[in-house]
Amino acid sequence: MLGRQLRRLRESAKVTTAAACKAIQCSPQTMWRLEGGQAVKLKYLEIRALCELYEAPADETEALLGLIEEAQQTGWWHSYGDSVPAHFDLYLGLEDSAKRLTTWQLTLLPGLLQTAEYRRAVQWTAYPGMPTAAVEQHVKVITKRQERLRDPAFSIVALLSEAVIHHQIGGPAVMADQLRHLIRIGQQRNVSIRVVPQSVGSHLGLQTGHFVLMEFPARASKGLETKWIEPPVVYVEGFTGALYLDQTDKVDRYRGGLVEINRHALDEQDTRDMLAHTAKEYET
Repeated sequence: MLGRQLRRLRESAKVTTAAACKAIQCSPQTMWRLEGGQAVKLKYLEIRALCELYEAPADETEALLGLIEEAQQTGWWHSYGDSVPAHFDLYLGLEDSAKRLTTWQLTLLPGLLQTAEYRRAVQWTAYPGMPTAAVEQHVKVITKRQERLRDPAFSIVALLSEAVIHHQIGGPAVMADQLRHLIRIGQQRNVSIRVVPQSVGSHLGLQTGHFVLMEFPARASKGLETKWIEPPVVYVEGFTGALYLDQTDKVDRYRGGLVEINRHALDEQDTRDMLAHTAKEYET
């Protein structure tokens, strides 16, 4: 947020990157990292100097300086070390501050909805030789993330391909427990779980692949004079890394995909009925 607002101020003031770099005596690479939201060492005097150069209003300057302290705080997930992949560190920061998360999944359940046993099975499939202690660290990360579901100001909409509930992750007993967990948690007011039946046939969600749309609350400075609304971010995870998309045209394409996916999804009650029926099949 800090980087985005600084870039907006610079461009509005028609100040070149070179001039901004000269004002705080930094390299173009450092300025690029700063405006791009990458990790840089932030100093109050430098940010204040940029705000003066850009002729930012006093209230906006103070709000930006306040963001420095937030940017330098360590997220809870950093204490889990290697249990959080480098490309996922940013995701956890975004998830932790999002007000609404909409996820479309083709093969696996999203972490916020996984049981511990399901997570263990996923982890050991990806890393068969991983020590038990390391797997348990991953389970702890998932459990900690799920505390967000207790916050009524946060909501999640999970759209699942029916294939997700038929993949026997961990075996029938684990899946039966997992599906019953989905039924229970899906009754929370801030959690919506809907399944797209395989009988639908071809639909756009099969082409978009799995993704997560994160939306954020408005931010305001003291007295509400300055309001910023962070643009939504689409997270697309791959086998060896991830994409974070915030360009309006790309986000809009994914929003369009969600409209089509929603059109084919069962409602919440029919989804619960399907989950309960499938859980019984696993138990027999």
